[in-house]
Amino acid sequence: MSVSFVQHRIQAEARARKLALERSGSTEVRITDIYKYFPFRLFDLSRDLAQIEFEAELELCRVNPEMLEQYMDMRRGGFRTGFISDTYWSTDQLAQLLRSCSPGLSWDFLYASCDHGSSKSEALFEAYLAEQGVDATSSFHIGDNHNADIKGAGRYGIRPRYYPQASAALASKLQRETSVFELLCPDQPSRLDCGARTLRRVVSARSAEHSPAFNLGVTVLGPVMASFDAFIEARRAALAREGARVAVGFLGRDGLLSYRVWQSGHGETGAYVEINRRVSLVGSADTLEPLSELLSRVVRIDAPTFVDIVKVQPPAVMKFFAQYPDGIASGRELADALPDLMDPREITDIAAGVRARLLSYLRAKIADFDGCTDLILVDLGYSASVQKSLRRIFDREGIRIRLHGAYLLTLDDAFDDIADDDTAEGLISDRIVTPHVKRMLIRNVALLEQLCCSDEGSARDYRGGEVLREGDQRPAAQLALANEVQSGTLAYTARARELAPRYALQPDADPIVAARWAAAVLGRLLLLPDDDELVLLGGIKHDVNLGTQALAPLLDANFINDCIIARGLSTACTAPAPPMWLAGSFAALSPSHAYLYTLFGANRLPANVFGEAQCGTLQVGLFGRDGEASLESVSVYHTGLGDLRLRVPLSRRMAVATIALPLAKFTRHGMLHGITVQYGESAAKAAESSNVRTIAETRLMDAGLERSGRQFRAAGDDGMLLIPVDGFQDDVAIYTIALTALDHDRILAVEDRDGNGAPSATLSWRAGNGAQAIDGN
Repeated sequence: MSVSFVQHRIQAEARARKLALERSGSTEVRITDIYKYFPFRLFDLSRDLAQIEFEAELELCRVNPEMLEQYMDMRRGGFRTGFISDTYWSTDQLAQLLRSCSPGLSWDFLYASCDHGSSKSEALFEAYLAEQGVDATSSFHIGDNHNADIKGAGRYGIRPRYYPQASAALASKLQRETSVFELLCPDQPSRLDCGARTLRRVVSARSAEHSPAFNLGVTVLGPVMASFDAFIEARRAALAREGARVAVGFLGRDGLLSYRVWQSGHGETGAYVEINRRVSLVGSADTLEPLSELLSRVVRIDAPTFVDIVKVQPPAVMKFFAQYPDGIASGRELADALPDLMDPREITDIAAGVRARLLSYLRAKIADFDGCTDLILVDLGYSASVQKSLRRIFDREGIRIRLHGAYLLTLDDAFDDIADDDTAEGLISDRIVTPHVKRMLIRNVALLEQLCCSDEGSARDYRGGEVLREGDQRPAAQLALANEVQSGTLAYTARARELAPRYALQPDADPIVAARWAAAVLGRLLLLPDDDELVLLGGIKHDVNLGTQALAPLLDANFINDCIIARGLSTACTAPAPPMWLAGSFAALSPSHAYLYTLFGANRLPANVFGEAQCGTLQVGLFGRDGEASLESVSVYHTGLGDLRLRVPLSRRMAVATIALPLAKFTRHGMLHGITVQYGESAAKAAESSNVRTIAETRLMDAGLERSGRQFRAAGDDGMLLIPVDGFQDDVAIYTIALTALDHDRILAVEDRDGNGAPSATLSWRAGNGAQAIDGN
């Protein structure tokens, strides 16, 4: 209802202004004129909405302290001062509004555009100069609208001063955030945020320009971490009110930024503790199962890495690695073999040593550790694996401290096995966004992890109450960038704490609203980055961090493009890592690709619209290595974006050397997006494979075609593209050709016209002069 109300209110104003322009030549109207066109009966509302809206305006408006200070300085200096406003509020209402914001405010003149029938962009400044008898060159005007205030005043010789409410870059981010909010939190009012965006504009306007990384911290990451900090404090305060003696621990490495924000506002009341999933899981193990589970998630592992994790060198495990090329096996293979390679008693001895060293470290880092009753563990998320491991460690050592997870993002279906006396809660939980959306956010969270992370290696063990770390493989430039983003984040949180009371803003007053907007702000960065952010962040590498030295790329636009060609848009949206920042990789293709990915994650990308539909068949020529040739019919599909896909499956036994594709049968003028190949032991396995290879354009040959870049043009109906086929070891290869026809609108899906369940061998398209068809044979 609120969304419909707002839209009808906007439409009523548009109608009122349109009619005013037709009648008087000006779009100026009063609030009462607007509500003449509002559908009161639809909402069963009384007709005093104009007054009710004005009362809301009185409640919501805030004075800008900087503007008020300058205004009062001018009055004390003896200058004549006043206000000129484009507004549908009358002069009397405008006066009441001003004094409501600043009691006792006075002025020498006050102009409301609706009472003068002219705006600042029209003749309102001219009326001011004439009525006040003021020389234009001795006046200056301050305003936040470049067209109305700056250009409007300048036309009459009045000196203007531009005071923007938000930079163009921030305004663009706010607009995108609103769109993301409405996707991630449907049916919730996107206009009400307890003043969060107002505070962001204020902080941004009062922050000096720094590096792009610093500005990213100020405008984007700062507001998210400020909301997270308020969430942590609310949980601490609730426990303290129950009489608990509470300690707060921020888990390293990517809990560092949260800790720095907490330090800046709460002093040394929290501790930064470097505990990761690997160390805590090994310390909690009493069987091989937890270690096997951990190893199964590792893509590749060697003997030194295994030894670094478990601190021993079991001979059978060393022999296992020796069987593999370069001594590198998959984590899944090692996990499956582990029960036959290690005695379970070995892991219990290892775990006991890790527990003793870890507890010594906790007692050194957390003041009065043994005296606290409750420990809040702060982390980005996601399934509370460290918390669960610590619970098992505490239980084995007889430590009765309750554990409470406070996470930025949570996989809430992983919390059912949390101990009864413990709790786990996320700022952005499944009560804020759907599980489908949550998984999309977490699929792209590697970017956030790198920005929040410390610039030191991950913990591998402890000695004498101190942490022992792995080496850090990340480039120095990446660490410097993350530090700069963190500095901007700290600058925002400090300024926000200072300025929020001055503007009577409480962005965290409603925890649910704050969480929704944190999801929107973070979601906008992760899912819809702008070009500046892609340039800034696209070179970041993700530290895999399981005892490995691997760095995975965040962005890989070519990989996503190849996936779209080979497997379709929807399937590309579920591509496995790497790349770690999937949404950013879509955005590197185009902003619309990123938005389509976001729609997919919000479950708004219907498969029967954006999937593929068969639109006919086509015969292609297959030339063998032995000189023989044959014709084979292949299916042709069109995509939701109007492109065409042909898939040519080949068996290794066919020994094909070249595919002859009659492109001119589709179109004489088109765009070739690319050609990919997938391999597998069957056609189904090949089609599912995410290992997609691209056929380089330089290897393609033309017969009766002219190609310039991706565009091609055929002189006649016989134009062909010749695609080389390399030898392959798998049983099946699938070649996919993606193209767009440029000389007609689009090809249509075909129905079963011959009644035998097969589409006809005809490609049909809808053009401006009616339906046309080409015989694909």
